[in-house]
Amino acid sequence: MSTQPHQDHVPERGAAAPLKALVVYESMFGSTHDVAAAVADGLRAEGVETELVDVRHAPPAREATFDLLVLGAPTHAFSLSRPSTRQDAVRQGASPELASTGIREWIGAMGPREEARGRAAAAFDTRVTKVRSLPKAASTRACHLLARRGYHLVSRPTPFLVHDVKGPLVAGELDHAIAWAREVAQAARRWRTGDSDVAAS
Repeated sequence: MSTQPHQDHVPERGAAAPLKALVVYESMFGSTHDVAAAVADGLRAEGVETELVDVRHAPPAREATFDLLVLGAPTHAFSLSRPSTRQDAVRQGASPELASTGIREWIGAMGPREEARGRAAAAFDTRVTKVRSLPKAASTRACHLLARRGYHLVSRPTPFLVHDVKGPLVAGELDHAIAWAREVAQAARRWRTGDSDVAAS
């Protein structure tokens, strides 16, 4: 992971250099990790240089080299996790070390909007099938926070389904993740080269 200042390495829109992506995920029982790994595979299939990293080990956004940021998190109480909801997961059997931090805190440590200049973003979440049609979820909250910090969203918040809190993933969701990631890469490339100025809603 490069630690060069963001302003020194992010190309202006219209540049044709290969995309670099950072996929940061939070996972308590493994399902979100599996989706994130599939997302990374999909991005790489589109020729995107991609780094996959657990949020616990992710560098601050300002210190990382990327043009496209993809965040993934489990839905806790209709939103991104909080310390209390991660502790609830620990009580259900998750490893205590996984509760130390989450995507909410990682976004919260981002700097001013200027640091997001020229950077695209997308977010996904995992959720149980019985609440598949949530009006609010981890990915919707992540997208809202990213947009407030100046990132250009190239995809709508996207869910992936698990049968229960501890998994497993519903059949076909990893293929769905690869396909979605390829669409995200294509959308980011179009925006970066100036082919599209339409933000995702």
